[in-house]
Amino acid sequence: MNKKKLSFLQIWNMSFGFLGIQFGMALTGGFMSRIFQTLGAEIEDIPILWVAAPLTGLIVQPIIGYMSDRTWSPKWGRRRPYFLIGAILSSLALIIMPHSPTLWVAAGFLWVLDASINISMEPFRALVADKLPSSQRSYGFVIQTLIIGVGTWVASSLPWMVSQFGVSDSAASGIVPMSVKVAFTIGAVVFLLSILYTVFTTKEYPPEDMQAFEEEKAQKNRFVADILENIGNMPTIMKKLGVVQFFSWFAFFTMWSMANPALTEHVFKTPAPVEKEYVMSNPVQKAAFDVENTAFQKSSNEVGSYMGIYGLSSMAFALILVLYTRKRRINRKYIHMGSLILGGLGFILMYFIPSPEYLAISFILIGFAWGSILSMPYAMLSSAVNPTKMGVFMGIFNMFIVIPQIIAALGGINFVSNLLGEETINAMIVAGLSLIIAGLSNFLITEKNAITYQENN
Repeated sequence: MNKKKLSFLQIWNMSFGFLGIQFGMALTGGFMSRIFQTLGAEIEDIPILWVAAPLTGLIVQPIIGYMSDRTWSPKWGRRRPYFLIGAILSSLALIIMPHSPTLWVAAGFLWVLDASINISMEPFRALVADKLPSSQRSYGFVIQTLIIGVGTWVASSLPWMVSQFGVSDSAASGIVPMSVKVAFTIGAVVFLLSILYTVFTTKEYPPEDMQAFEEEKAQKNRFVADILENIGNMPTIMKKLGVVQFFSWFAFFTMWSMANPALTEHVFKTPAPVEKEYVMSNPVQKAAFDVENTAFQKSSNEVGSYMGIYGLSSMAFALILVLYTRKRRINRKYIHMGSLILGGLGFILMYFIPSPEYLAISFILIGFAWGSILSMPYAMLSSAVNPTKMGVFMGIFNMFIVIPQIIAALGGINFVSNLLGEETINAMIVAGLSLIIAGLSNFLITEKNAITYQENN
């Protein structure tokens, strides 16, 4: 199919729903560990409580990709029905999540929320490749990254923002503060509205060969066989990018799960108080616990706000690339390599900073890596994928995102960081080293069309 070039506004409209998806991801990434700690989780148990998220992605994304490839409605298109279903479920989960009464309920809702986010997220990756000619794909994924950066920045700062309007950061033992509850509710509304905007402003191309599409769709009981066949036939570039993705996502999963306990303890000097160490029936000890808990909740707001900076810098990174890629080619390989190495240095710097305000430098550097992770691998991959199987291949590619997260959750973070010592901040050093390895792994990529797309004029 000869796809026409789209305007900036058209690409913006088709990508805008990612604002809501990123609200959901940033709220969970920035504050889920805080919720777990508030409900009584020990620091060493936090990674395993996150295991639901990548496990869900491993299962859901290939299924949704396969199903969306085989879906077509003249009114709703191919990918948009999945955006909408995922948005409704995600919004409900976001509202309920911070009201969880116990740790296991919160972990269960993280499972539900991540499954719902995956239903919306995977088809968005495929939509960019569906709608844009190869010459615009770097541009399209970068615009998507720009929107993701906005979402990360705003959502990560939401608890701090609402607390500035007088919403309380204090709460009784085992209760999530109202500032977090309000922030998650706002996130739910933004999630649904942004998805609706994309659904109603974007049209999709029908299958190029409708007869072949209907014949393939009519085949029964081919799901597992098709998935396995496509895994066996994945392009070489996907395997090479898989190595880069493995270390990239190990690093960011480490940040999402461990940054709050690591930074509140090492940088802010306000670790979460452990309730069992206090005699809560003693008024003096209860008062001491409440003071320390409020300090932890306030510094957690600050950590979230600083984490929002990586969304802001990824937005700036994306904006520069948007302006550049509109008219010029880029070397995706070296941009990705340099960005990941800078992000790795940002993580390592966290160990050495003398006061919290220097966290801004770390997260600016991390934002360069995040902006590149969200755009360059997908732009490189889309050059080598059969357009009729874009959804399922994007879903399979997600394996290289979730498998490292599963390994990290099942003990990888604790094992590697404990090699450096018992301090929680060592997890951030592990994240930094992992990102640097990811950056250097780009030397594996040699496919010229993946590295730099040459448009035929």
